Formats: sequence, structure tokens, C-alpha cells
Amino acid sequence: MRLKHLEKSIYEAPIVKKGEYDYVIHPITDGVPCITPELLKEVSDEMKKHIKVYGKIDRIVTMEAMGIPLASALSLDLGIPFTIIRKREYGLLGEVTVEQVTGYSKSKLYINGLKKGDTIVIVDDVLSTGGTLRAVLSVLNNMKVIIKAVCIAINKGSHLKEISKEYKVPIIPIVTIDVVNGKVVIES
Repeated sequence: MRLKHLEKSIYEAPIVKKGEYDYVIHPITDGVPCITPELLKEVSDEMKKHIKVYGKIDRIVTMEAMGIPLASALSLDLGIPFTIIRKREYGLLGEVTVEQVTGYSKSKLYINGLKKGDTIVIVDDVLSTGGTLRAVLSVLNNMKVIIKAVCIAINKGSHLKEISKEYKVPIIPIVTIDVVNGKVVIES
């Protein structure tokens, strides 16, 4: 089993309903019950393999909050600084607002520290409805930031290919899952 910690934790993950949305509660996506060092290392090592393909990267970028552990591990391993797109407004010069809508919420994010011409890779915990990623990609494109790739730990949904095509950026999932009859399944 290539990703034994990730696969085991996915099969053990509880599912709760948020309206019609099946929300999978997982250590990488929620920090619940905890993110073990073995799981974090396994996922970040797999992401690192994909990121290295894209050559020189100025910055790893992630969205608050659950992308932070992944970006931290990758930053340490690759020696690349990382930027967090935050849920809090700071009012700094050049701050850019991102309006996001997900399958279960609507909010704003704030970008600081990125500028035109920066070469980045985005890492995040999960892609489900694609609302957050679409909003971030749109704003970063408008800022003229060069997005080499997006690396997602868990793809849960059917939007990956359309978002990749729409924004002309490779989106690499470490694993793709679905919820079928109340159970999580890993797609091959």
C-alpha cells in the first residue's frame, strides 16, 4: 500500500451531513482527532514529488486553515517560504480580498505578500465543491501571479478537471475519494 497512513485514516473517517452535503471528518482536512506525524509526512512527501517537477518556485501558497500543516512541512523539506491566504483582514498596503463560496459556507479571504510575477504552487487539504480554489485562482490570475500547479491532499468531488481546464493549471490530487452509501471509498 503506497499511502498506508492516508488510506487507513480515510477508511476510518466519520461522515456527517451538512444539509445534503456529506462532510468527511479527516485529520488532514479537519485536524480531528489529530494529525499524526506519520500521516503528515506521508502526504507532504507525496506532494513534494509532484511539486519538484515544476522547477523553481518562489512561494508555496495555502489557504487558512488546514493547508497550513501541509505548507509548513513542505516549506521545511523544500526550503521554500510559504504564504497563507488568511480569513482575517489586516488592512496592509496591497492586500487583496477573495470572496469564496463553498458547499457549506460563504466568506472572505485576504492575500498579502504576493505580487505580479511571483511563481507559486498552491497546496491545500481538500477540493470538494471547488468554491475556494476557483475564487483564489481567479484573484491570483488577476494579480498576474504565475501558478505552476495546485496540489490537493484529498479530492472529494467532480470539479477538479473543469477547474484545471478553466484556469489552465494542473491540479494534482494525492487521493480521490467519494461517499457511496454512507461510506468513504478511494477511487483509483
